[in-house]
Amino acid sequence: MELAINFSPQAAQLLADRKIRLDRFKCPDWPDMIEEARALLPVYVHFPLDAGTISGRPADLDAVDRMARDTDTPFVNYHLVAYARDFPDVPADTVDEAVTEIVRERMIADVSHAVERFGADRVIVENIPYFGAGGLYVRASVDTAVIRDVVDATGCGFLLDVSHARIAAHYLGVEPRQYIADLPVECLRELHLTGVSPVNGKLADHMGLEPEDLVWTRWTLERIAVGDWARPSIVAFEYGGVGKPFAWRSDAAVIERDVNALNELLAAT
Repeated sequence: MELAINFSPQAAQLLADRKIRLDRFKCPDWPDMIEEARALLPVYVHFPLDAGTISGRPADLDAVDRMARDTDTPFVNYHLVAYARDFPDVPADTVDEAVTEIVRERMIADVSHAVERFGADRVIVENIPYFGAGGLYVRASVDTAVIRDVVDATGCGFLLDVSHARIAAHYLGVEPRQYIADLPVECLRELHLTGVSPVNGKLADHMGLEPEDLVWTRWTLERIAVGDWARPSIVAFEYGGVGKPFAWRSDAAVIERDVNALNELLAAT
């Protein structure tokens, strides 16, 4: 398993100072950042692609294909998401069978289109967080049966974001380990890890790894080590970054501490 981290100036400096060891930098589809990052390490691109929404970001699959091949990015990732704005008459925290079926059909159609273009072995789908009433996403987006149906119907792989799953389980009011176990972890291709902490009254991810987060990380890697889950190609620590959203969570000391801890845990997996 390769270890990656979000590209940030802090991570780049730590790498240059030989204080951390990484296999890749994880980058958004920003050409300037990609060029800066891959002067230091191999990179891979995490694309802003959505499956299941009629109001999401439009995708230029020709551009995606060119960038993926140019950067040796192994997967074309999609976020399984239906926005609350897509269903203005249905509260985001409502279990609605008609909405669930629409979301399932849209997700399968979008991912099937990607599979036709790139092949099932290159396409992965990611679970998103969920925040209940008043949140951005409808409940069907994080329905484990829907997510499993998408993977089963299309043959694509699965990107498990453990922090997203923990947050979704919290606001769904379900046991988080069981929620994760119900996801298609046997098709795991990529794994995302971060800390989870309250921010302004809501759980947030992209945080450093506190003791509770390390418990989750060890549990996750144990599931892989014993064969309960498939072994992913990439494990990404999604802490740090560039720009205002990451200005307060790109601490060099946290990156050094957590990347070194993750290297030790991965070496034992």
